[in-house]
Amino acid sequence: MSKIVGIDLGTTHSAIAVVEAGMPGILADAEGRRLLPSVVHFPANGEPVVGVAAKRIQTVEPERTVVSAKRFMGRSENSLVKGEAASPVEVSALILKELRAQAEAALGESVDRAVITVPAYFNDAQRQATKLAGEQAGWKVERIINEPTAAALACGLQGLPEGDQVAVYDLGGGTFDLSILELREGVFQVLATHGNTALGGDDVDAAIAEWLETKVEGELDATGKARIREAAEQAKIALSSSDEYRIQLPFLKPDFSLEVNFSRADLESLARPILEQTKTHCRQALTDAGMKSTDLSQVILVGGQTRMPLVRRLVAEWFECAEYEEVRGDVRLGDSFHSADGPVLNTGVNPDEAVALGASIQGAILSGEMTSTLLLDVTPLSLGVETFGGLMNVIIPRNSTIPAKAGEMFTNAVDGQRAMLVHVLQGERERAADNWSLGRFELEFESAPRGGARVGVQFEIDADGILQVLARDTTTGREKIVPIQSAVDVSDDRVQEMVEESVEHAFEDMDARRWVEAALKADEAVKAARDGLEAFRDELDNAQIIDEAIAAVEGLLQSADNDQGDLPALKAAVARLDQVTLPLADLIMDRAMEAMLRKQGVLD
Repeated sequence: MSKIVGIDLGTTHSAIAVVEAGMPGILADAEGRRLLPSVVHFPANGEPVVGVAAKRIQTVEPERTVVSAKRFMGRSENSLVKGEAASPVEVSALILKELRAQAEAALGESVDRAVITVPAYFNDAQRQATKLAGEQAGWKVERIINEPTAAALACGLQGLPEGDQVAVYDLGGGTFDLSILELREGVFQVLATHGNTALGGDDVDAAIAEWLETKVEGELDATGKARIREAAEQAKIALSSSDEYRIQLPFLKPDFSLEVNFSRADLESLARPILEQTKTHCRQALTDAGMKSTDLSQVILVGGQTRMPLVRRLVAEWFECAEYEEVRGDVRLGDSFHSADGPVLNTGVNPDEAVALGASIQGAILSGEMTSTLLLDVTPLSLGVETFGGLMNVIIPRNSTIPAKAGEMFTNAVDGQRAMLVHVLQGERERAADNWSLGRFELEFESAPRGGARVGVQFEIDADGILQVLARDTTTGREKIVPIQSAVDVSDDRVQEMVEESVEHAFEDMDARRWVEAALKADEAVKAARDGLEAFRDELDNAQIIDEAIAAVEGLLQSADNDQGDLPALKAAVARLDQVTLPLADLIMDRAMEAMLRKQGVLD
């Protein structure tokens, strides 16, 4: 059986690793390069070019070169290059195919089993797309795991004391995740995760490039813009280890060459607004985990962008990381002064390679080469279904440990209903329309009076974080099992803002839910009262009073606007209706009891 390798399919660079003799290691290409640029060029004639060669061609033919395809995973773009089979999945498959060839050349044997990593905040469509890309490249994808989870394995966190909690700050080329993990009885559990699937080093490069373009008079063609973007990335990398860098682009235009000094201070002024966007996600993850930054033992930096000194300073500041200062000339007794006031900032792991190394460790665990250190990921957003009244009923809450399975029983809302629409949702809002629709399907069942049908709906998320929905009619046993596919195009920013929106609209959403639930109960009360009046009006002394109470409830329901109405007045009107229909309820009960006794022969 072949080895199971680990793959970090990155936005700007990708890497592949394997465990040999108990040690994880990166598999370099024939030239010794450990990272593969995630770039694919589609020439007008010939086969696609992947990696370093594609990146070189990018400045000459940028319109036929795809970069950062990972940012488009899970969307419905047909092609990222006009006239070519270059969907995000197909581009990613070419990168994964190149990594496979690289691994087989390095190992001297066939390799077709892999663990592939994704950002923790990738939604179901993006995970499905990643798995499909792996399969198209000839891989048997054994597991999809979160990048921060893989980084935790690479750092050897299984050696931490029981109950230790760490944060993994993962800022790559195009995505950002902050995950909080805890070690419990040898098991890593992700307590919370938060992030942005469209934020990373690419945005810093774009900001530098935009600044450089202001130094150029007139418009630049596509080649000129590509050269500036390449120079921006080179300057950013250089300024991680130096204070100043001279950017030189001869003949950027036929009559113009660009030469400009670019300092670390210039870089940090451009990068700071972008990096500050990660602060909100850090705070939200801590809030979700019910923790303070001082509860953490360490903060691990992962992703090439974390090499930037500004990133390290900001993260240390946000998490109140301990700073040690050497004080000479004093003798101090005891050990209290050695204790850190906050978490340690862990920069010891190679930020570009940690994720691939961790994925290879997971692969070795799956193949039995290494003893298992279990990692339990969590769902980044709640999953549920739409219920009558347009509300979302949560089946699997946000931050539930996966694999996960949960279900609930539902019934029909109207008489004679013969099918139930199962509308699968993802999000944190109370109203279905405010959440992300993952898919819909219908389950047919035997016609039944209102409340007579019983349909069980079960959600199951596998270890890859991929959702499967089952709906079963408990009367007939008829069922449907639907794997949720990446057929829905939803923008990444909608996903990343979902939690913030739920907080912002929390009171408004809860008011809407209370109104909808009260309105449904009011509708039931009105229907029951009308049915009773139709059957027994002539036997009641207060039929007119009941009519007036019904009219009062209906008036309040009709005056509601966008799930908002006078809730106290509605509750009072329904309570009044309940009170005046007590004689009617007693009469209905008496008639039902009388009919039952006659059927049993007790009464003539």
